[in-house]
Amino acid sequence: MFQKRPINPVRVHHPIEPGSEAPFAEPGLQHGCEAIIAPVVSLAEEGQSNIIRVAFDGTHGAHFQPILQQTVEALEQKGHHVFVLGTSSFLKTSEALRQHFHHHITDNRAFGYFTEGTIEDYFRSDAKYEASIIMNDAIAAIPPSGVPTVVITFGPGAYWLGEGMFDISYFLDVSREYQQMEHKQQLLNFGFSWNRDDVEKYKISLFVEWPVFETYRKQILEFVHYYVDMNQPEDPVMTTTFTLLQMILGIAKAPMRVKPFFAPGVWGGQFLKEFADLPENWTNCAWSFEPIAPENSIILEYEGKQIEVPFLTVMHYEHPRILGDRLVKLFGDYFPIRFDYLDTIDGSNLSCQVHPKQEYVRNQFNEFMEQQESYYIMEKKGDTEVYLGLTEQCSKEGFYEAVQTAQKTGIPIALTDYVNAYAADKGDLFLIPTGTVHASGKGNLVLEISSTTWWFTFKIYDYLRKGLDGKPRPINIDHAFENIDFYKTTEWVEENLIPLPTLLQTQGANEEYVLGQRDDLLFYVHRLHLHDTWKDNTDDEMVMYNLVEGEQVRIVSCADESIYVEFSYAESYILPAGFGEYKMINLGNEPCKLIKAGVSKAWDVSLLGT
Repeated sequence: MFQKRPINPVRVHHPIEPGSEAPFAEPGLQHGCEAIIAPVVSLAEEGQSNIIRVAFDGTHGAHFQPILQQTVEALEQKGHHVFVLGTSSFLKTSEALRQHFHHHITDNRAFGYFTEGTIEDYFRSDAKYEASIIMNDAIAAIPPSGVPTVVITFGPGAYWLGEGMFDISYFLDVSREYQQMEHKQQLLNFGFSWNRDDVEKYKISLFVEWPVFETYRKQILEFVHYYVDMNQPEDPVMTTTFTLLQMILGIAKAPMRVKPFFAPGVWGGQFLKEFADLPENWTNCAWSFEPIAPENSIILEYEGKQIEVPFLTVMHYEHPRILGDRLVKLFGDYFPIRFDYLDTIDGSNLSCQVHPKQEYVRNQFNEFMEQQESYYIMEKKGDTEVYLGLTEQCSKEGFYEAVQTAQKTGIPIALTDYVNAYAADKGDLFLIPTGTVHASGKGNLVLEISSTTWWFTFKIYDYLRKGLDGKPRPINIDHAFENIDFYKTTEWVEENLIPLPTLLQTQGANEEYVLGQRDDLLFYVHRLHLHDTWKDNTDDEMVMYNLVEGEQVRIVSCADESIYVEFSYAESYILPAGFGEYKMINLGNEPCKLIKAGVSKAWDVSLLGT
């Protein structure tokens, strides 16, 4: 059965201590609000200081109120005066934030410009001074009582607002997936009093909010005493930050799998919805990310309890162990490759699209990695197609005029007059360097093996469809035509982008094939045909696997056979660089096939600072 909440066991040889920095810390993971509140109450009851300063910092969208309310109630029942200061009181106005970040939000419906701003940009210039004056005045006004007064600063940016001067501090965290689910309810972008729609919420999050606050999380997390997973608000999970970092180290030495992230879309199909047992009220499922590193979280298990953490946090602390030295020099702590599914089975065609080149995506959007892709046909229903490259008779002027006219008149075009359509069979791979016009046709389950960048899809033609929100989908014709390689026509495409498998090596009846590799793609795609057992080595570089045919396989360390994972059809695992020599064992009754992907040995272009 497909695992939607895969567990990554923390493998340690001795119990993890909670560390000496966090007051009244307990070992391991603790569940519930009472466990979160207990250290604050104990610190106040200890009575070693007249003023106890507490910070509840965290990610926008985390439910601060239940924690805050129960903390105040518990302290007041013990006779303590409590003064509460919210970070939202010191923010710039919504209008001022829109103006400040206008260059990054832009007027384009889908695309912005990645900010390099910091958390200070969200707050008024005198916020820290103003907060300190209010706090000191409030403390001075409290009559002497013989018990400590507790001052609580809460909300995103609390640690910054109080300049880190806290007796006890917490970080309440949620995943991007959780935030996006809340966006579909009533959650607005941080500091904003209104949003146009869900598209704008995502755009502002992607180009402004996440770059600022995920960088902030990196900067302060190791200085905060406690980390709280708030992805299930009714059952929060807490540990000390010291413990969390030891847990992250414990999973970074072995194969790991992120929590898949599913999303519906206007062209989405029914295969993933049924296969992954998604909610019945979903119209369809268009995408599954596994992994698109910035979008996914990962579930750690220690002593039978679980905690969910953004995969970005794992990468921040353990990227050398996960990626290996060569890839760190190329990509820093950025995970460079993504696997994701596109499901059009009982759905419809993707938009005809193109992805921008490196210089363009950097100059126009401040994105440091171009969006290179490939389509692997994992399943299909009926006769299906992939659209790739331009027909020999297609001209730039004719194609541009056709799509513009369609948008203006609402009269569809015959797409195959301009774009090649190729029959797609299970196991086919289509390579999609930047500048290549492409789309999946209906009836396919596509496994995308691509560079991690995922948002920069310039739609050229989208069959005049509206989105699930009933609004016209953003079309990006001008951006697209700045990036289309018009020399990639039928003959060139067939010679360069639809490769035939090439046998690389054998071990007994098992075979490894090269499916796709080009100088202009940072990734390679291999396929392993596994009958029984295969031995391999990470050779100090991250490797990714997906079981594309078959029942179940086991990956086991040759150095320590107690370290292994087992996974089933359509599941993906990351093997960290330091995993070393390993065996791949077919646990099914029939031969199976796995996609193996990593960074091409020939890729030597560092994207850091470009």
